[in-house]
Amino acid sequence: MKLPIFTGSGVALVTPFTSTGVDFPALKKLVDFQINNGTDAIIVCGTTGEAATMTQAERIQTIETVVEHVNGRAPVIAGSGANNTETAVQASREIAKIGVDALLVVTPYYNKATPRGLIRHYTAVADAVRKPVILYNVPPRTGVRCTAEVYAALAKHPNIIGVKEASSDLALVQRTRRMCPEDFYIWSGDDAETAPIMLLGGKGVISVAANIVPRQMHQLTADCLSGNFAAAGAMQVRLSKLMEALFWEVNPIPVKTALAMMGYCQEILRLPMCEMEPENRYRLQTVLKEFALLP
Repeated sequence: MKLPIFTGSGVALVTPFTSTGVDFPALKKLVDFQINNGTDAIIVCGTTGEAATMTQAERIQTIETVVEHVNGRAPVIAGSGANNTETAVQASREIAKIGVDALLVVTPYYNKATPRGLIRHYTAVADAVRKPVILYNVPPRTGVRCTAEVYAALAKHPNIIGVKEASSDLALVQRTRRMCPEDFYIWSGDDAETAPIMLLGGKGVISVAANIVPRQMHQLTADCLSGNFAAAGAMQVRLSKLMEALFWEVNPIPVKTALAMMGYCQEILRLPMCEMEPENRYRLQTVLKEFALLP
C-alpha cells in the first residue's frame, strides 16, 4: 500500500526575490517560520513560488537550498511540471536527484490534452523517477480538467500517490474517492475548501494561507484528521475573510505582499506578476491588522 507523503497542512511556499535573483536568506527565514509553527510539509517551486518566472537553474538552486535547510524536519515536495512531456520528464529526473520527498506535477497547460494524453503524460513522468508523484489539477490556470476516470487509471501506477485538487469541484472529489483505491490520496489545493475536502476523505491541504498563518492552518487540518469537524469548521469560517483577501488579485500577488508587510521578504514579484492595486493593497493591510499579523 502506498503511503501519503504528509497529512495536514503543507505550505505552497512563496519564493522571495531580490532585484537580481532569489533571496536565499529570506527563503531560509520563511522555511524556519513554517516549521517552527507546525507546518507539515514544504512545497517549493509551485504556482505560489512563481516557478513559471524562474529559470531552471534558479529552480534547482532554490529546491537544493530548501532541502538542505529543512534538513529532514518536514517532507519537501517540489514542482517539476511542464506542458511539454519531455521537459517535465527531464525536470523531474533532475529534481528527484536533489533529495526531495516527492514531486508535484501540474497538468500540461495550454496544450489541453485529452484524457488519454493526460494518462500518457503522467505515466511518462512517473516511469522516469523513483519518487512519489502528486498530480496537480488546477483548471482555472491550465485550461485542462482531470476526471475521476483519469485518476482511477493513474492510481494504478506505483509512483503516483494522489492529487492536489484545485478544481473547486466537490462532486469530482466524491467521484474520485468512490472510484480510486484508498492509497490514492487527495489534498485540497484551495484553502477555502480544506475542511470540506477533508470531510470527504482528503488528507490535508497545500495551502497559500499557510504562508502567513501556518499554525492556524496546521490546527485546522489537525482537527479534521482527528474527526473534530466542528472545531475545524469554526476555524475555516474564522480564516475565511483572510483566505478571500489572498485572492483579491492573482496568486501569489497578495500573499507575497502580505509577507512583505510582515517583514519576511521584499515586495518583489516577477512580470507578468506585478504589485497590487493601491486600493486592494490598503484593504489587504486592513485585514492583516484585524488578524494581528502586522508588526
